[in-house]
Amino acid sequence: MSPADDDTTVRAAGCVLWRPAPSTASPGLELCLVHRPKYDDWSHPKGKLKPGEAPLAGALREVAEETGYAAEPGAELPTVRYLANGRPKEVRYWAAAAGTGAFAPSDEVDRILWLPPEAARTRLTQPRDRALVDALLATRLPGAPGET
Repeated sequence: MSPADDDTTVRAAGCVLWRPAPSTASPGLELCLVHRPKYDDWSHPKGKLKPGEAPLAGALREVAEETGYAAEPGAELPTVRYLANGRPKEVRYWAAAAGTGAFAPSDEVDRILWLPPEAARTRLTQPRDRALVDALLATRLPGAPGET
């Protein structure tokens, strides 16, 4: 039985949220990271799925709740599995282009940052989250610099 088949597995979903860099002097992408004061960490927006919720729907809901931005999903990224509070946790991720929105601080997420990929990789608290930056960059993002 795999951890995903175990009823004790915590199921969650999130996105590596990106947007084109706003500066024409520095073309490329920026990634959105969220700061969770409860854990004092920086991560990609993610959260637990509601009962019966489809993972992609949950990922988009969590992005909207945590960042205030709508998201246009792209490629599915690697699933991350780890232990959280002694229980197996499985988080499915998607690349997602940021749409309209505005951030409003909450108890769950008090700050967000838009950073170039290398700076985002450095800022992320958990090494397992850094691999998702590489996975995002390996996908061919529509509208990204260099795409036609």
